[in-house]
Amino acid sequence: ANSASGDWSAATPRGTLPDFRWTRRSLMSFAGVSVVDSAKHCTCDTSAVYAGADSGYHLLMVRDYSRTKVQLPTGESATTGLFTVGEYDWYIEYYPNGENPNCRDFVSLYVTRHTLYDCEGEEDVEAKFSFSLVDQLEKHKPVYIHGTNKTCTFSSSAPSWGSDRFVRRDALERSAHLKGDCLTIRCDIMVVCKDHKIEDAAGTVPDINQHFGHLLQNKVGADVTFEVGGETFAAHRCVLAARSKVFMAQLFGPMKEGATTSSVIQIKDMEAKVFRALLSFIYTDSLPAMEKDSMEEDEMSEVMDEGREEAAEFEMWLQWLEDLFVAADRYDLQLLKLICEKQLSEHISVSSVTSTLALAEKHHCCGLKEACLKFIQVQSPSCLQTVMATSGWDHIAVTYPWVVKEFIAKLASNQRK
Repeated sequence: ANSASGDWSAATPRGTLPDFRWTRRSLMSFAGVSVVDSAKHCTCDTSAVYAGADSGYHLLMVRDYSRTKVQLPTGESATTGLFTVGEYDWYIEYYPNGENPNCRDFVSLYVTRHTLYDCEGEEDVEAKFSFSLVDQLEKHKPVYIHGTNKTCTFSSSAPSWGSDRFVRRDALERSAHLKGDCLTIRCDIMVVCKDHKIEDAAGTVPDINQHFGHLLQNKVGADVTFEVGGETFAAHRCVLAARSKVFMAQLFGPMKEGATTSSVIQIKDMEAKVFRALLSFIYTDSLPAMEKDSMEEDEMSEVMDEGREEAAEFEMWLQWLEDLFVAADRYDLQLLKLICEKQLSEHISVSSVTSTLALAEKHHCCGLKEACLKFIQVQSPSCLQTVMATSGWDHIAVTYPWVVKEFIAKLASNQRK
């Protein structure tokens, strides 16, 4: 199966880090349930499928998660039965140990359009899709859904798209999503109408985010320039002001900088790749993939083995995400801040928890702070000693002593229970 780039819990090229986007959609029709309880046993109940619906969701129930993790090594999957959305047949691939060695610490998920492989003339299908855990209720509301960065083309040569890093296994196993060694994953699919004349007649509005993305790329009408990290970025004052109160004040209010539209606004304490992602989100409501450093893969392989390279890449992604979280807070982009917060909450580790906790406290992010404290609470005594022996913990104790008091109170409360 092939895949391509996309975003949050959605389409990503195999072996790369995820991108993220929130978008709007209509209510989904129920498209059946599949149950996986071992590598050999998978059942699919599609009795509730709504034939012809152009959007629907399928539930993948994983029973005895621990056994599937043992039975299915990296690169091997359990596959659901077929279900129908938009008059097309689909199935889901579940990799409990990752689809490839680069994501072996993650659960990988892919959705595949079922095709007749001896029929080369089969038409391509344009669709958007998303994966989420079924008890993440806020992700199933009509207003917001995890969606792909763009419409995906499911073809006979590329029938499969997905997320190779849907969730870290250690984070999943510590979370409330895994109950009684079971979890349920929801896959939403929205098939894009093929007849554009019908769409136009129905008054369907073109993808405004795509249009604004093109506007950012081609720079037509740009009237303000920023210099960040030695790079310059052309943008449109009205777009920035409409999206951010901070940019509104900076470009049109008392904080206005520069008397002419040709002035260059300097932004310090921010990397160019972070500002570029910030601009992309402002124009498209979409978070692009993290830019890779200029070092070539061959050069990287000379200085570290595959495992260390993967760990280094993941650490770079986390740092980029933290920097973007700071930038979102700086420019009062609350949705972007929330997206970063959720991802940081899901990727807390013993090595990163103190820096994440300090970041949450500094930027008044209660949700991220609570996630860090809960993570520390459930650690073994040895891991807890490791956390408290770091310089990051010393920094928290000196800079935010009330956080230490809150943590001690939580531990005391747990002991009383």
